[in-house]
Amino acid sequence: MSTETPRRPRFRLGTGRATRTRAVAGLSALLLPLAAMVGLATPAEAATSATATYVKKSDWGTGFEGQWTVKNTGTTALSSWTIEWDFPSGTGVGSAWDATVTHTGNHWTAKNVGWNGTIAPGASVSFGFNGTGSGSGAATNCTLNGASCDGGPTVPGDNAPSAPGTPTASGITDTSVKLSWTAATDDKGIKNYDVLRDGAVVATVTGTTYTNTGLTAGTDYSYSVQARDTADQTGPVSGAVKVHTTGGGDDGGNETGDKVNLGYFTDWGVYGRNYHVKNLDTSGSAAKITHINYAFGNVQGGKCTVGDSYADYDMAYTADKSVDGVADTWDQPLRGSFNQLRKLKAKYPHIKVLWSFGGWTWSGGFGQAAQNPAAFAESCYNLVEDPRWADVFDGIDIDWEYPNACGLTCDTSGPDALKKLTSALRTKFGANNLVTAAITADGSDGGKIDLADYAGAAQSLDWYNVMTYDFFGAWDAKGPTAPHSPLTSYNGIPQAGFNSADAIAKLKAKGVPASKLLLGIGFYGRGWTGVTQDAPGGTATGAAPGTYEAGIEDYKVLKNTCPTTGTIAGTAYAHCGTNWWSYDTPATIKSKMAWAKNQGLGGAFFWEFSGDTSNGELVSAMNTGLQ
Repeated sequence: MSTETPRRPRFRLGTGRATRTRAVAGLSALLLPLAAMVGLATPAEAATSATATYVKKSDWGTGFEGQWTVKNTGTTALSSWTIEWDFPSGTGVGSAWDATVTHTGNHWTAKNVGWNGTIAPGASVSFGFNGTGSGSGAATNCTLNGASCDGGPTVPGDNAPSAPGTPTASGITDTSVKLSWTAATDDKGIKNYDVLRDGAVVATVTGTTYTNTGLTAGTDYSYSVQARDTADQTGPVSGAVKVHTTGGGDDGGNETGDKVNLGYFTDWGVYGRNYHVKNLDTSGSAAKITHINYAFGNVQGGKCTVGDSYADYDMAYTADKSVDGVADTWDQPLRGSFNQLRKLKAKYPHIKVLWSFGGWTWSGGFGQAAQNPAAFAESCYNLVEDPRWADVFDGIDIDWEYPNACGLTCDTSGPDALKKLTSALRTKFGANNLVTAAITADGSDGGKIDLADYAGAAQSLDWYNVMTYDFFGAWDAKGPTAPHSPLTSYNGIPQAGFNSADAIAKLKAKGVPASKLLLGIGFYGRGWTGVTQDAPGGTATGAAPGTYEAGIEDYKVLKNTCPTTGTIAGTAYAHCGTNWWSYDTPATIKSKMAWAKNQGLGGAFFWEFSGDTSNGELVSAMNTGLQ
């Protein structure tokens, strides 16, 4: 079950971000604490006809992901396996999967679980773990079933090859591209290279060049390579190069032209809400959007870090919940929402995906990040461009709430901190990646827009997602009732400057180009209870009840449980019983899109997909309005 805590108490202007506390059912059973593991049995046989190889798949500074692979190189089946190795002091195994791991001091032991102990001749099995510490030292003194890990008399055994250089692309045409890369190294020699396109192997070659033909004109592809040594061990995947073939002209079915229609997809939505990437396809929304912001990655220790590893890249999908109808396997290198986004992009090649970092709950880390913008940008690039999912993402979105102002916590980085941070991100990510930011919509005099150099930061950004919602809500428990996303001001509005038009006007006046501003839409309503007055401005006794938290409810629920009774300032409101709600409808969204086009804005965005109906009627309204 998922719980969602209030997105913003009073004056948390322009966030619309749900925080949450939840337990991932079943995950704790998969990642057993080491203290709970029992001792190991005696190895069943010597491994003179088997090898064990170790690869560090990723490293985030304070931890890393490691993987061991056991391969049967003999002619008879192995019935069980046990690997032992040493790690440097300060490096260890925090949690493991597909093996039982124990240790004594720096000496570690891993034994097969019940279902993967038998290995047929020529076959292999792998297990992985999340490591603690720097992980800078290699595993040493490796033995497999009591013998050498390379099947010979020496310890340690044959090392896996290094990662090849990131490929470079040349000779790009409508249907082909030539790839070149620098060679990998290996202690026993390189046999060949696997060429991966969008994460799947498309060729195996002996040299360091490959020409991929039969491509589609005007289409985005991502290429990486992986070396294989003479023992048939594969090393880590190289960095990825993005390629866009020439020609084409088809925008992949999206009809908004050059206007952005962007939606946020939340990692926690896959739990209690049971909302998955496939829903973007079945609702018809995928054909009508241009971009997806995946929310959220965390900001810790001045670096970008993973927000929810299980939801992001480990959760296994059954065929019925997978975009392409194909179930995940236990040993595939990427699962979770990242893999589903990869499949969605294959079906809708016009969609671009950005990884969004921060949000209301995790913006407190930006202050430290601002102390060393270059290091922050480096960490973000390394994470977003991790070879396991580099082809999934087309850039990064920064959701800092708020630079040099107060949100959940207060920031004192100074008015130029956002500009320095976005400049470093642009330098690192380059011109071929998108770099964007979600920002406040506080248009009041001396408000949050006045506290940071948004015009200066805009020079490094493709656009701003201006969070023009959550202006008013039941954090003011007694009211007055007011629409949470007014397009314009109106007589009786509780706070001057708290509306979309004033926020957009202020950003333009400060020098932010209109084309770099996206208008924000909330796919939810905010409401009070104890209200007797239909028109805005009434008194209340508290927050109206909601499915996940008081004072907030999805549009898909409100359209049936509390239909609108009026409109004000370009948005709708509803009075049913003693509850009073405000939310946008297809009609008000279309009028807001017309306003955005008249203002010359770059388009619009919304928070977030799961609030829409199963047939995506709000996404459809945005798409129609932006044409």
